[in-house]
Amino acid sequence: MRTLSSELRREKMIGFVPTMGFLHGGHLSLVDRAVSLSDIVVVSIFVNPEQFGPSEDFLTYPRDFGRDRRLLEEKGADIVFYPETEDIYPPGYSTYVEVEGFDTTLCGARRPGHMRGVATICMKLFNIVKPHLAVFGEKDYQQAVMIKKMVSDMNLDMEIVTSPTVREEDGLAVSSRNRYLNEEERRDAAVLYRALLLGKKLIEGGEDNVDEVVGAMEKMIEEKKTARIEYIEVVNSENLKLTERIDRPVLLALSVHFGGARLIDNIIAVPEDAT
Repeated sequence: MRTLSSELRREKMIGFVPTMGFLHGGHLSLVDRAVSLSDIVVVSIFVNPEQFGPSEDFLTYPRDFGRDRRLLEEKGADIVFYPETEDIYPPGYSTYVEVEGFDTTLCGARRPGHMRGVATICMKLFNIVKPHLAVFGEKDYQQAVMIKKMVSDMNLDMEIVTSPTVREEDGLAVSSRNRYLNEEERRDAAVLYRALLLGKKLIEGGEDNVDEVVGAMEKMIEEKKTARIEYIEVVNSENLKLTERIDRPVLLALSVHFGGARLIDNIIAVPEDAT
């Protein structure tokens, strides 16, 4: 992969989409974006053990390489990079990348080591694939902001492009983990987007008290008996720091469990008098 990228990069614009496979409409929208911006599109498929906690679903995370490859061919991706775990983390591996501050809020605060694992695999993939640009989805907003920071801080010769969240008809963000939901949980999970829209409406209607916004969202979600809230937070949309008063653009972000599925989602809200 490294040799091929070095040859291609001399004359072609390389676009890159890193994934963990079991591709869905969200992933494929990122491929579409990469195709529109690049001459050559590389998609990686690698279920990264370093971003899973000991009690999380690494072993059961869905995998179907044959299906993924067919979907990528249909979308016009040029290269699929599909390394084995030992290719990425050989015996004795001990080097990691950590972007300070991203392990204290949102998913970083609830999943110890997760953000370090994401930063490490992205740095390794960027060094191997050598893309001019990489496309990330806004559903994983925290990851995208962190990777942009890493690319800037480490003077990497590439650009990070973000693409909007892809949703089902009822608003649920498309995710590989949606397959874990039973029929009742799937119906209940649609409340996540409605709660985000409620929070956005309150903020854009003049509510500047974080507790009021979060409380209203919590009340809506807790009406669904299969829902178990992990967090609902209001953070600065640029640096993801917690905010006490909503007077500038913010990210409403949440993580909620439905049965065995942990689902995340977010939305940007801009108060009318934002400074």
